[in-house]
Amino acid sequence: MQSFYLPYQNSRIHGAIAGKGDDLLVCLHGFGESTLPFSRLAPALGDVFTIVALDLPFHGKTVWQENRPFEKEDLHAIVNLLLKTQNKTVFSLLGYSMGGRLALCLTEKMAPQIRELILLAADGLSENPWHYFVTQTRIGHRLFKHITYHPGFYFWLLNTGNKLKLINNSLHRFANNSMNTPEKRELVFNVWTIMAHMMPDRTLIRQLLAQYRIHTLLIFGKYDRVIPSTLGVRFMNGTFPGETLVLDKGHQLLTEDLGEIILDKI
Repeated sequence: MQSFYLPYQNSRIHGAIAGKGDDLLVCLHGFGESTLPFSRLAPALGDVFTIVALDLPFHGKTVWQENRPFEKEDLHAIVNLLLKTQNKTVFSLLGYSMGGRLALCLTEKMAPQIRELILLAADGLSENPWHYFVTQTRIGHRLFKHITYHPGFYFWLLNTGNKLKLINNSLHRFANNSMNTPEKRELVFNVWTIMAHMMPDRTLIRQLLAQYRIHTLLIFGKYDRVIPSTLGVRFMNGTFPGETLVLDKGHQLLTEDLGEIILDKI
C-alpha cells in the first residue's frame, strides 16, 4: 500500500492506499494496529475498490496534536478530506474491532454517502459496562489511570476471576496480553481516553441503515470470546438489508482469504 498524509488542524493523519477499483472502501483498524493488515484485501478487492486505510490517533504514523479528545466530528471531517482527495462523494466503509465502533460513529454522520457497511468483529454493537465506567465517569477514569501505573490489583482481579471461571480463558489471555507491560497499559489508557466520546447511538444507526438502505455485512469469528457473534444477532433487527457471517476463526479476521469472502457477499 502507498502511504499519504492528510493535514488536519494541528495534526497529520497517515493513510495508505491500494487497488484501482472505481468504488472507494475506507478502512478503520483495530486497537494497537495500523493500516498494514488491510493490504491483505487488495488481491481480491483491488479491482472493485480503491482501498484506503487510515491510522487512528496513537496508532501507526498518525500524529495527533490537538490536546483534546478525538471526536465524531473529527472523524467526519477527516473522511470528508479523504473523499475530496479521491474525488468521491459516496464510499463503502469497513471497520475492524475498535475500528468497527468508529465506523458505527461515522455512520451517524455520513449515512447518506455510505454504500456498504462491513463490520469485522466490531466493538460498539453492545454496551460494554467497563468501557463506559472508565471513559464516561470521573471515578472510573481516575481508577483506570491508577491501574495503568499500579496494575497489581488489576492482575489479581483478572487472575482470580479466571480461577473462579468468571472470566473465560480466551478473554483472560486477551486482557492480560493487552495490559502486561507499562507501554501497553499506557496505550490502552491514552486510546480509551482520547476516544471517550466515540460512543455509537445504535438506535439511530439502525434507523439510518434502514432509511438509506445500506447493505450491512457483519463478520465474526466462531471462536472469538472478545466480540461474540451473538452481538450481531442482536444488532440485526430486520429493518435494514444485511447479513451476519460467522467464520471458522478467532478474533483476528484480517487474513489472506478475507477479501474473497467479502467479494462473495457484496
